[in-house]
Amino acid sequence: MGVLIDTCVLIQAEREPAALGSRLKAQVRESAFLSVITASELLHGVNLAKTAAIRLKRSAWVEELLRSYPLLPIDLPVARVHSELWGELKLAGTMIGAHDLWIAATCLAYDLVLVSDNQREFARVPGLKVI
Repeated sequence: MGVLIDTCVLIQAEREPAALGSRLKAQVRESAFLSVITASELLHGVNLAKTAAIRLKRSAWVEELLRSYPLLPIDLPVARVHSELWGELKLAGTMIGAHDLWIAATCLAYDLVLVSDNQREFARVPGLKVI
């Protein structure tokens, strides 16, 4: 079973390094991926650092993550799933955040399980498996 790691899980792992290992313990590391959306969110966090020291430390941590996990792109299959989800959730009045919608679409397009603490948003996505 492949997994896509959500940004919130990685941010928690930055604060508590053992957190990521315990979340993925049951998973095979080779089957864990990141979305390019997550990469952007993590890099954005580097740019928001209040001091140069924090920025340097955070940048090193993010770059290590980006080297450690394969990144999944937004390609045509993801775009097709995204457009379907977008329409379905909008018509139902249950929209989720724009970045979360892309992450959910990536999971569904690549048949992955999402590792996330954001049940509030992702529970609205039909067919999405979240642990």
